[in-house]
Amino acid sequence: MTPEQLFTALTPSPHDRKPLYLQVGDRLRDIIASGALKRGDAMPPERELAERTGVSRVTIRKAFAELVGAGFLSQKPGAGTFVSGRNEQPLSVLQGFSEDMHARGYEPGSIWLDRHVARTSPDEAMALGIAPTARVMRLKRIRTANGRPLAVETAVIPAHYLDDPDSVGSCFYAVLRERHLLPVRALQRIRSRLALVHEAELLHLEPSSAILDIERRSFLPDGRVLDVTFSSYRADLYDVVMELRTAEIQA
Repeated sequence: MTPEQLFTALTPSPHDRKPLYLQVGDRLRDIIASGALKRGDAMPPERELAERTGVSRVTIRKAFAELVGAGFLSQKPGAGTFVSGRNEQPLSVLQGFSEDMHARGYEPGSIWLDRHVARTSPDEAMALGIAPTARVMRLKRIRTANGRPLAVETAVIPAHYLDDPDSVGSCFYAVLRERHLLPVRALQRIRSRLALVHEAELLHLEPSSAILDIERRSFLPDGRVLDVTFSSYRADLYDVVMELRTAEIQA
């Protein structure tokens, strides 16, 4: 796809009730996540994009602002707007590891450690809201960015949603998307601690290095828990970004 075709694809649909700037932003987010735009790539000027897509410069500006806030784009005064190269995860965006890495301009990868179907553990059953006798599929792997170990991740999903470990390739979310099982929201808990010996070895860290423990439960539109993922990230390579707003002040 040529650059002209790439950015023309941002054109909003007249049949979509979503605001124009959100349509443009969603399309641009998908292009970045696909890897068609890489870390450091420059975006065309607002005027040029407005002409290509048939929307106003204000619409383009608002779409850019949304993606800057989400960490997909960065802006440099006097230089322009660029695909972000930060290895950060904005808490307001729900996406899989592969999409996250593509958006940052990195090539995601996986080194499989284990994948199997078995009876759930008590902690998993509680997190997933399923019976203690239920079966789950566990997917454990090292997640890499440009070939460098970044996290040890274990995803757990009830076997009635997904029961074939071999069906999962490099992108777990791609398999969920094929089965129309994409989550709409998630709860995420982050804690810091020192890496265990085996974690330090897997992540190429010095003993007792700091890591970030991230536990995430994702939910389907009807409120059911789809999966729970336990991840241990290298704290020296991975940041979590939060956008904070002031609460309404009561007189």
